[in-house]
Amino acid sequence: MHREDVLERLRDAVVRGDEETAKKLSEEIAKSGADPLEVVERYLSPAMRLVGQKFEQGEYYLPELMISAEAMKSATSILTAGLGAEARARLKGEGAGIVVLGTVSGDLHDIGKNIFGLLLEASGFEVHDLGRDVESMRFVEKAEEVNADIVALSALMTTTRPAQREVIEFLKGLGLRKKYAVMVGGAATSRVWADEIGADGWAETAEEAVTLAQRLVKQTGG
Repeated sequence: MHREDVLERLRDAVVRGDEETAKKLSEEIAKSGADPLEVVERYLSPAMRLVGQKFEQGEYYLPELMISAEAMKSATSILTAGLGAEARARLKGEGAGIVVLGTVSGDLHDIGKNIFGLLLEASGFEVHDLGRDVESMRFVEKAEEVNADIVALSALMTTTRPAQREVIEFLKGLGLRKKYAVMVGGAATSRVWADEIGADGWAETAEEAVTLAQRLVKQTGG
């Protein structure tokens, strides 16, 4: 079979969320000697962008988004398994940006955060999801560790919302505030709250948050 056909089948498998087919085709492509970076850039990344568009348009829902993301991760893992450090750095450098994401300390809600993380990945971001009930300093430590562009803080309860302010205060106290763009979101938040605590942006929905993240990275030169 012509290689182009295999590559297109891989792209379609990711869009459909067919992880087993994506794995099989990725193994075949890897053995053929194809440039893995080219495959990721020309076929896998566009596939996930299409998935993100389908989600935004209401054609896909959270389950479809999740299984497509898993198919993408599996395919990428297989294709890049033999890459050296320089090639991996190139792949990472061509992404949309690096985001450290999590639900703040004391808050166990994560559905909105998870959707946002998946949409970020679909848009080419490198995402480091710390999960839920994340201690404030952990956001700072992870941002420093991965050289993040954005720290994204979710809070669903008014009682945990102050932790978003605390992360920003920690960044200020350590002289790191200008290094990272800080986004806040969640049911307990608002644009007024974001302005009050000195965040760089707020979004009401996960889709709007991705657009905001893209704008913030461009503004900061990330």
